[in-house]
Amino acid sequence: MQRIQDMLGYERLTQLLPTTKLDGRVITAILCGFGAGILLRKWLFRRQLQKKIAKAQEQRERLLEQMKAAVHRFKQKHPDIRAESILSLSLLELSEKLQEGTFSPENVLYTYMEQALKVNEELNCLTDFIPDCEEQLRELQKRKEKGLLYGIPVSLKEHYDYKNHVSSCGLVSFLGIPAKDDSVIVKVLKSQGAIPFVKTNVPQTMLSYDSSNVIFGKTLHPQNPKKSPGGSSSGEGALIAGGGSILGLGSDVGGSIRIPSSFCGICGLKPTASRLSFLGTPVPLPGMDTVTASLGPMARDVDSLALCMRALLCEELFHLDPSLPPLSFNDEVYASSKPLRIGYYESDGFSQPTPSMKRAIQQTKQLLEKTGHELIPFSVPRTEHMVYELFLGGIFADGIETLHDLLKNEMIDPCMRYLFRLSYFPAFVKRLLSFLLKPMVSSTLLPPCGITYQCEFIDKWKSLELDVILCPAVCPAFNLASSGILLGVTSYTFLYNVLNFPAGTVTVDTVTEEDEEKLKQYQGYYHDFWDTQLRKSVEGGVGLPIAVQCVALPWQDELCLRLMKEVETVTREWRRRR
Repeated sequence: MQRIQDMLGYERLTQLLPTTKLDGRVITAILCGFGAGILLRKWLFRRQLQKKIAKAQEQRERLLEQMKAAVHRFKQKHPDIRAESILSLSLLELSEKLQEGTFSPENVLYTYMEQALKVNEELNCLTDFIPDCEEQLRELQKRKEKGLLYGIPVSLKEHYDYKNHVSSCGLVSFLGIPAKDDSVIVKVLKSQGAIPFVKTNVPQTMLSYDSSNVIFGKTLHPQNPKKSPGGSSSGEGALIAGGGSILGLGSDVGGSIRIPSSFCGICGLKPTASRLSFLGTPVPLPGMDTVTASLGPMARDVDSLALCMRALLCEELFHLDPSLPPLSFNDEVYASSKPLRIGYYESDGFSQPTPSMKRAIQQTKQLLEKTGHELIPFSVPRTEHMVYELFLGGIFADGIETLHDLLKNEMIDPCMRYLFRLSYFPAFVKRLLSFLLKPMVSSTLLPPCGITYQCEFIDKWKSLELDVILCPAVCPAFNLASSGILLGVTSYTFLYNVLNFPAGTVTVDTVTEEDEEKLKQYQGYYHDFWDTQLRKSVEGGVGLPIAVQCVALPWQDELCLRLMKEVETVTREWRRRR
């Protein structure tokens, strides 16, 4: 009892109450009551969070039921609509039929609404239905001019603002705050005739490659429920791969478009950071100047990405956000057939590629060479400096204080527990750890040292006279709940956020039995916890998609798409003949 009184401040309490005679039992009772009060306060606060979560979940169910009812009404009036005739088309094919009037926007919208509901039942990828899509449909049919995306249903990553809808970023504290206006990108989509109809799931804070939050739960992989669809554009990857959306908009601060695209077997583009407007697209951790964030499209093929960029890079965008450079889409670059001088690498020297990642590059390199392109070996300079000092140090330059403040009043999802625990360390412990532990931990605790890295990388690029680079994409899909602790092994994607280079992923093949067998010998370069975890997290991936990454210099997004299209063409032809 004496030790408990000493720990809880018996002497201090008697000093505060000098005129009151209190024995040890009374003091203990007071302190126990105080402790109980703290626990009660925490319990009540947790109850408040649970009520907000329950309300958000009820709202989602209500909207999804509204979505089902709308589809039911439409099908009763139009029982002869063949969904497959719509769902089987590429975006370019569908757009052509909408433009010429063969298909009506109404038929297309309700067909995709029905398919999105089916996909959601299996994968849990939707967070919101946008009922305004029906009103927009009616207004669209009255318009005289058809935009480039006329009648195309579009899905949105959850943090894109849509008027009167919530952008929670997977955080309970962001619930109950509906957007006052559409984001700039949503406005431009509407001006081009697109119809945003659903919003899709993200991991808590969106600072994870996983797919879960405490509000809407876990999104599953479209081919294997034990695997993650990737993050943070988790719902977009799953919905598009499942056929529930033909075009989606995501965001990328370390691979958040490219990793879900790679995991789920679709295409995704991370443009140069200021090519598209971030206005009206909230992020939980603003101010990360060292690591650039981008908005970009996700779809089933490269031509769809190009059409989306062509539509978005218009006068309306530059009018709504004058801070953007007024660079329209360069069709001449995208459509060029000139042979490319392509740098390539199989490894960045930091994260050992999985056998399927390495094979994807080797295979694609050979196919590109056969079609007349020149492939030149390239090595990434100072990868450790980039990972430790620039990316991880840039994201957590404040010693994880902002993240801690953001999460301290939240219920913590498993995908964020590792970082949240780190955020609790006092400053002197963080400094001690930065000295004692592997840089993977220390770099998340101390600020970066500044950069000249982009200039160094560009100088090396120009010395080899490269047009573009072909390099590994992170694949195959990780096991569920493992992505949250594998931040350090995704250096292949976040390199190009540090550099602010446009980069995109293209699916080229699937994991083979031979890849799986070779994985048993995988050790990594450091033989540490993260190398072991990576091997374990990709086991059991036979049949899952594998991809490559295509990269261009800043503002040459169309050239990046050109390489992506070349890769897509040669690998599809190879698979067809196989």
